[in-house]
Amino acid sequence: MPRLPPLNALKCFEAAARWASFSRAAEELHVTQSAVSHQIRQLEQWFGLTLFDRQGRQTVPTPKAEELARALAEAFDIMGVACKRITQSDAGPALTIASLPSIATIWLIPRLSQFFRTHPEISVKVVYAFAHQQLNFDDYDIAILWGTGDWEDCRKTSFLGGATVAVCNAGFLEKEGPFDAPQAMLGKPLLHDTDRIGWQTWMRAAGLKRAGPAPGPIFEDFNLLRAAALAGQGLALCPQALIRDDLASGRLVQPFATAIRHDHAYYIIEPADHQHRHAAAIAAFKDWLVGEAASPAT
Repeated sequence: MPRLPPLNALKCFEAAARWASFSRAAEELHVTQSAVSHQIRQLEQWFGLTLFDRQGRQTVPTPKAEELARALAEAFDIMGVACKRITQSDAGPALTIASLPSIATIWLIPRLSQFFRTHPEISVKVVYAFAHQQLNFDDYDIAILWGTGDWEDCRKTSFLGGATVAVCNAGFLEKEGPFDAPQAMLGKPLLHDTDRIGWQTWMRAAGLKRAGPAPGPIFEDFNLLRAAALAGQGLALCPQALIRDDLASGRLVQPFATAIRHDHAYYIIEPADHQHRHAAAIAAFKDWLVGEAASPAT
């Protein structure tokens, strides 16, 4: 067998070449950008040549690197198919569900036991899906994502609305309120999800014409944002469907009726292939998700 470079280095290289970005490769592989850079430097030393032209923040693969990346992508696909055949069980369908961390933690996992009672013959594995991650049904059977429904080469079903509202906990409202009008929240601590654009959009929708960049901490993950709101650290913008239990229990309160992001929703994403080997199990899980979303208790 010919001597090969380290497999981890090849995986990092193939992802970086495909994305033309070390940071996007790191996000896909769930490692740091510095780890990807280290693996690629190791691979360049192994080959004794440069694999990427680095121009500022741009990392463009060289012609030889592009050729290698195409071959590796094909090889990894072959390896993945072979491994999947080996791990298939005759005991019944096993669904791999890729879900955004927020909806997995807050909505899906607390309800999964109900699905198991209805479908004890189906086993489930839940893995993380991340925003902007490329769909890959070789890694999972069905996905739960947030967006406007513009994914391609798949079937998609909207099942939870994306209308987003301003919320806080009761202690914060008592301390900083009352919020009898949107103007009353100006100058109050605001919590941001990923960026500050959401609050600017909400302020404009609420009629605050001079809505500018609002100060306050930014949380990369919605679970972190929700935790900060529950802890009374400020006002947060949250999808109403995802925090319905928090609102019903009083853990969070909604001071204003204004909502934004009506064009967004949580979607069930399925393979376009109706002949998928787990088609029946996928359909059962999708029907259960839609039923749970429509339930008055949801």
